[in-house]
Amino acid sequence: MRTRKLATLLIGAALAAAPTLVAGAAPAGAAGPCGSGYSRIGVYSITKDGTRTGTLEVHYSSGTGKNCALTYGYGAYANTTSWKRVTISRGDGSGSSTDAGRYESYAGPVYVSASGQCIDVAGPCRTM
Repeated sequence: MRTRKLATLLIGAALAAAPTLVAGAAPAGAAGPCGSGYSRIGVYSITKDGTRTGTLEVHYSSGTGKNCALTYGYGAYANTTSWKRVTISRGDGSGSSTDAGRYESYAGPVYVSASGQCIDVAGPCRTM
């Protein structure tokens, strides 16, 4: 499994997700935000006009062949009710799943079955 690209969403302003850090997996048996059996495989910054507004996390379960994604607020958007969105789909655009709304902590989790396939993920954070 690998991520092919990070999609850009245009909602008022162009928001792009750019890679910043790839972190290791959680300890075996630990249940993370996507549930048990998921390992975090990517962490990406979400920026608007050069300012970081959020963090997009991607997780994978080899047991189910599913990917999971979440969007957290960052800085002024962290732990405050603000508009957050996360979308995940297979690289061919099929199987798309989105969660969006005014959340305090995060949008998601959203899932897609994509064992051995590329995926696309996106996740802006902004005030409304």
